[in-house]
Amino acid sequence: MSAFKERAHKAGRRRFLARSAVAAVTAPLTAQALAGPLPAAEHAHVLVEPFWGRNQAGIATRPQRHTYFMAFHLTTDQRGELVNLLRAWTEAAAELTQAAPRMHTAGAPDTAPLDSGDTVGIGAARLTVTFGFGATLFEKDGIDRYGLQAQRPEALVDLPRFAGDQLLPERTGGDLSVQASADDPMVVEHAIRRFVGLARGTASIAWGQIGFLGGFKKGETPRNQMGFKDGTMNVASSDPRAMSDFVWVGDEGPAWLQGGTYMVVRPIRIALEHWDQMKLAFQEQTIGRHKESGAPIGQAREFDPPNLDAQDSEGNPLIAENAHVRLAVPTENGGAQILRRGYSYDNGVIHLAERWPPWRQATTFDAGLLFQCYQRDPRTGFIRIFARMAQFDMLNQFTTHVGSGLFACPRGAKPGEFIGQGLFLEA
Repeated sequence: MSAFKERAHKAGRRRFLARSAVAAVTAPLTAQALAGPLPAAEHAHVLVEPFWGRNQAGIATRPQRHTYFMAFHLTTDQRGELVNLLRAWTEAAAELTQAAPRMHTAGAPDTAPLDSGDTVGIGAARLTVTFGFGATLFEKDGIDRYGLQAQRPEALVDLPRFAGDQLLPERTGGDLSVQASADDPMVVEHAIRRFVGLARGTASIAWGQIGFLGGFKKGETPRNQMGFKDGTMNVASSDPRAMSDFVWVGDEGPAWLQGGTYMVVRPIRIALEHWDQMKLAFQEQTIGRHKESGAPIGQAREFDPPNLDAQDSEGNPLIAENAHVRLAVPTENGGAQILRRGYSYDNGVIHLAERWPPWRQATTFDAGLLFQCYQRDPRTGFIRIFARMAQFDMLNQFTTHVGSGLFACPRGAKPGEFIGQGLFLEA
């Protein structure tokens, strides 16, 4: 290693340890603050969500308006450095989610500040941070880098290649995942930058995606960019029994994952310009719901169950055989249910010249759905449901799955622990 590279490496490690030390000092204060009830708040920015607990936040939490998902590739083969990273991330998450940001300027004037300071004065804005472990954390190219191969959960499978997939390698997979969600976009972006900074020298960015939701009222089903209510037929995150049955891993999983879950994440590009030109009747037939009310076709209210046997005067099903709703309903999938927690995204525009002859070059929206779902077992959840949808769903003519990932989200941490600590104690 050259002298320049060696100095740069040592400087990076000093910054990593300094940031970890700051987070470690603030973490006990955060835990103490959680011991009592939170004061009433008039402004959403000062609201906080719990960090410590049996389950990670950001899963059953009422969805915030902004999110930033990021996957990482580990660049170290040292188990100790991986543990240090998870410890530093946990301490930083505890600080960021619970404490109003402050300007970290401690240190010599000729060193970089420990925190950018760009969210000072904003508040926590209900920030949650959710961590996940990819299959390649346990084994990559046949190599057991961290002695974790025997601890890979049975349900952490490689997702099959579904019909119509056009997955981009640069938007697929990852050893680790971090997702920050909050009601303020600056808070979300600030948090992700903090985690990227702490990972320097240990992990690098694999891919990421920003998402957003409209300002819908509490208890109201949000609409997606296609104009339809999205998430009507969902596991009730406020129902402990339903969450236990369909989302949280039970005693069938390893101890470090019990109380955790499996997350599928897939950026889905939607041909919005094409969709916007479709007649209302066709849009409703494609989804299987009335656009304004959200009710299943033939029904009056949003939460009325779809009547899959209903027919029109000519004997045709009111809800088409390949309508999105029919293919997704639990009764058509052996009772399978998942907790959907999707966000819209818009990356600006994309140039599609490579798909067209030179005289028909096209530039369009690079926008769509950051699809995410949580389940107790992806084999009986997402995989079972989507295998049929990928083949028959009418919506497929407007959507393209361009990325994919499956991550095991460990149970939550207690004060003094780091996220996923049980995995390293068992291995």
